Amino acid sequence: MTPEDAARASAEAVGGISSLFMLAPSTYARGAELGFDGMDFYVAGRGAALGEVDADVVAAAFVFFHPPTVRRMWEASASVMSRRDAAAAWAAACHDWAREHVPADVDAARLAALAGQVVEAASPAGAPLFAGWRALEEPPADDASALAVHRMNGLRELRAALHGAAVLAAGLTPLEAVLVRTPYMAGIFGWPEPYPDVAGVAEAWASAEAATDAMMGRVLGVLMPAELEEFVALSSALHGVLSG
Repeated sequence: MTPEDAARASAEAVGGISSLFMLAPSTYARGAELGFDGMDFYVAGRGAALGEVDADVVAAAFVFFHPPTVRRMWEASASVMSRRDAAAAWAAACHDWAREHVPADVDAARLAALAGQVVEAASPAGAPLFAGWRALEEPPADDASALAVHRMNGLRELRAALHGAAVLAAGLTPLEAVLVRTPYMAGIFGWPEPYPDVAGVAEAWASAEAATDAMMGRVLGVLMPAELEEFVALSSALHGVLSG
């Protein structure tokens, strides 16, 4: 298995494992307890890895979200807690969700170790949310479920950043990319209707996805061939169990 093969084979798991905590009702129940309103916890918590910045910086890092929507939620959440505390609360929600949902028969410790090698060696160039998440405190090694999902979220942020760059390089707008890949998310990402016709841009999106695999493959190249196979197998198995 080549690193690019591994990037392609693990794309769904890398993108999907930590997205499940981001979509979990328990995450937003926790946000409400802390004083956030709905999706404000997502924008405040995820974006807070960037620090105390203007909303346009957060929108730039999110890439695929409607910038005015990001601004509204970012500014609405400013009074709830400091950005540093919001980042910590978001990470804690990730860890709590992992402890509850990662099954004991998954080798979370090994997945955490493999993902950790990649996270540690990866360049942060063009990936500010990945860089910010990597700078947060990790769970301890004996908290394997939380550590595995924490590191997989780092890889999610990295792949998302690389994909955003590939989409823009392919000549697509962020909204077009959302409508091709996950049209049901356009409203959640804040984009107002009417939406443009994207019938003619599927090929450009596929080219961007292939470029993302190539870039992510270079990142995964820090792993040996046998480790690549392990990473794909473990991450795919965990994603399969978690997504039901």
